[in-house]
Amino acid sequence: MKIKINGIEKEVKENITIKELLEELKILEKTMAVAVNMKIVKKDNWDKYHLKENDKVEALNFVGGG
Repeated sequence: MKIKINGIEKEVKENITIKELLEELKILEKTMAVAVNMKIVKKDNWDKYHLKENDKVEALNFVGGG
């Protein structure tokens, strides 16, 4: 199935969870927040939240600075 992650279209397996997606992309440890279709998904639910065809996923990490 197709999803968009951070604006880039990607083909992923059916019924993939957010956690599986982040592990596959090797960004799980760097990701602090995830939004699916503009709604924040709590980190505690990443392993339970199954993505659907055409979902728009934003994986965010925070950078300090001043």
